[in-house]
Amino acid sequence: MPSPAAANETERLAALHALDIVDSAPESAYDEITQLAAQICGCPVSYISFIDDERRWLKARYGLPAEVTDAPRASAVCTTTICGAELLVVPDLKSDPRFENSPMVMLTPPCRFYCGMPLITDEGYALGTLCVMDFEPRRLSFEQTEALRMLSRQVLAQLELRRKLIEYGRTIRDMEQARLEAAAERARAEDLLRNVLPAPIADELRRSGRVRPRYTRSATILFADIQGFTLLAERTEPARLINLLDRCFSTLDEIGARHGLEKVKTMGDAYMAVAGVLSPDRRHPIDVCLAALEMRVRLDHLEAQGQASGDQALQLRIGIHTGPVISGVVGNRRMTFDIWGDAVNTAWFMEAFGVVGRINVSETVAGHVNGLFELEPRGPIEAKHHRAHEMFFLNGLKKECSRNSDGHLPNDYFLAEYNRIGGSRLGPN
Repeated sequence: MPSPAAANETERLAALHALDIVDSAPESAYDEITQLAAQICGCPVSYISFIDDERRWLKARYGLPAEVTDAPRASAVCTTTICGAELLVVPDLKSDPRFENSPMVMLTPPCRFYCGMPLITDEGYALGTLCVMDFEPRRLSFEQTEALRMLSRQVLAQLELRRKLIEYGRTIRDMEQARLEAAAERARAEDLLRNVLPAPIADELRRSGRVRPRYTRSATILFADIQGFTLLAERTEPARLINLLDRCFSTLDEIGARHGLEKVKTMGDAYMAVAGVLSPDRRHPIDVCLAALEMRVRLDHLEAQGQASGDQALQLRIGIHTGPVISGVVGNRRMTFDIWGDAVNTAWFMEAFGVVGRINVSETVAGHVNGLFELEPRGPIEAKHHRAHEMFFLNGLKKECSRNSDGHLPNDYFLAEYNRIGGSRLGPN
């Protein structure tokens, strides 16, 4: 025979499960209430029970062995109690047709007296009971039944506290999750900012919301340009063209980063980088020349690989100049780091009047690096406004400074001279 069920049984069970109290550990607050109920009512047994879909489970007990924890729902008198809204008093279970065959009556000694108060929440869900029992038929006084009602409200107060703690815990977890997501989003934004702007510029922008323009008395600018790019663009499928540019510029990025260069921008097939602006020192002309030599060697390798696979060859002209620049960030939506000044124009001129596959440097650069690098004078070449520039081809490291035949890998002598100048970026490799 099915056990009695409350009219709102589905919602009642949901409310009970939300408290996560069934099978929870003992708690002194509940234990003390059961002891007090037994003493006030003069009964040897008292307990707080919760009724789920299959069983009656005891959260606290007084006068019962510790191993008595649950019973089938259908056999529990408390199942009838939670179907009502008032105190259920059974003076003699054996004389009540509803319970005369209850397993409780069959115990030794048999339970004869039962009084239970349903634990009804403010939402109207009877989750369980506060009960007292005796092994002899009896009755309770008005004061005792009122005390049992008051104690049931204390149980409900404990349940409400538990519900709030669960809600608070959930809120804290949600807030922590939101904090972690916000931190992850902030980290992604900062990573994106650092990918768009040099790290010191990105940090300044993050700290103060703006970037102060800087005047640098000496910086070294590198321009690189792909020979015949316009014709290449006309003859190459778009996806392959982008892939070629990506391979080329990614290689330049990687080499430049190792030698302390900051990429300023790419303009179609042109590549611009600078050293000495964000970390000023005396090494930047040397660093840029080393980077340019490695770029030339790596692009030669890419060209050979491309020809082997049928791709169009990519050949670079590289120009380098050292001079004063102004640097800063422009724009407030798609911000860009940029540099300005006559030195930038001169570096571009070095590239524009260079030769494919070679590195063209200004007289200023040559003066800074001639003790370490092989330079081939080109003589004065006239630029705009009838201004002539002395130019030099940078062929490689001097033999006494190089540890390989193509003159782009420095040896220990070079490193000693480099460090004597004041640098420590390079080390044996």
